[in-house]
Amino acid sequence: MNQTIFITGGSGFLGINMVRFLLEKKKNIINYDIADFDYPEKSQIKSFVADIRDKKKLKKAMKGADVVLHFAAALPLYSKEDIFSTEIDGTRNVLEAALENGIKKVVYISSTAVYGIPDHHPIIETDKLIGVGPYGESKIKAEKICKVFRSKGMCVPVLRPKSFIGPERLGVFSLFYDWAKDGKNFPLIGNGRNRYQLLAVTDLCQAVWSAMNSDDKKVNDVFNIGAKEFKTMKEDYQSVLDFAGFGKKIICFPAKPVIFILKILEVLHLSPLYAWVYETAATDSSVSIKKAEKILKFNPKYSNQDALLENFQWYLKNLDEFQNTTGVSHRVPWSQGIFKIVKNFF
Repeated sequence: MNQTIFITGGSGFLGINMVRFLLEKKKNIINYDIADFDYPEKSQIKSFVADIRDKKKLKKAMKGADVVLHFAAALPLYSKEDIFSTEIDGTRNVLEAALENGIKKVVYISSTAVYGIPDHHPIIETDKLIGVGPYGESKIKAEKICKVFRSKGMCVPVLRPKSFIGPERLGVFSLFYDWAKDGKNFPLIGNGRNRYQLLAVTDLCQAVWSAMNSDDKKVNDVFNIGAKEFKTMKEDYQSVLDFAGFGKKIICFPAKPVIFILKILEVLHLSPLYAWVYETAATDSSVSIKKAEKILKFNPKYSNQDALLENFQWYLKNLDEFQNTTGVSHRVPWSQGIFKIVKNFF
């Protein structure tokens, strides 16, 4: 009998990449998302447009599934109320609905935002959790809920991915890609010599697949997921400007004054950048993936540069579809705010 996989947030950036991954594996898929599933694969899956905060609808839609992949999340640009209710109440609803439907495995996508801004790298899974902002705080609380349901006999692997990119990814990265395609130099916070680990969405899908299909006793735990190969921030981002072909460069600026200005711009709602982005951009940021390599047999294929270039090429190819749209999800460009004016000086 073929497996049926229930995905929350399947209309999002990670969701559509996972749907395509699972369709190649000949799996039956049920998508449950507050946004419509408006991709070419729509006819190949079953999809519900609903909110994970509505437990009654969630439980009904989940009926008959074998495994749940919980991807749905309110991203950092949402209100604190929406972030907390979606991450905390929504995650509890997902796990309760799974338990009541007799589904024993739920793979939860958390975030390395749970570590805050640590004083050492690479970070391991047992390091202290100090979330930055409502998003990081809510992920910590959601992970605690996952732990409660493990005690009820469920298998709830928790994956903490680094910022992941690839086909369909826009969000904050669209700002960088827009400047690159228009032949602009790009400003970087700090000296650019810090090493900032990213993750290809294809590699994350493989990690989710491993968590789904590995022995429950081994994977009922928490795992960092990130690229294995990455250089300095300046080198990795310069690769995109080089590919764009205008001879432009990454230009570095002192971190402290830039962060001070960005804080003011955030308060004035003139910048799409939030604290966790600009406060970590000038520091080393990496997680150890040794645990995932050992237990999940995680073997990332893409380096930072590979993932950035794949994403940029997809951006250029699909530009006409989203050129005049903005929003707060990863699937659409974020409004550049004041940076649309700043861009003219680079």
